[in-house]
Amino acid sequence: MGGEEATTVLLDERLLEILVCPACRGDVEHKERRNVVLCTACGLRYPVRDGIPVMLVDEAQAPR
Repeated sequence: MGGEEATTVLLDERLLEILVCPACRGDVEHKERRNVVLCTACGLRYPVRDGIPVMLVDEAQAPR
């Protein structure tokens, strides 16, 4: 208890090929070290939880 452990999860390349950003429809890439899916167009970062990208705009973090 107390905190989430950061783990690196590899996403299936076929999944990454079909995923797009739900906000702008831009291409995305998996940033393994940060465990997020990053939109290369608008910069939104979507979390990956238990190996599953959470592609919901409400869950995304804005670019820094």
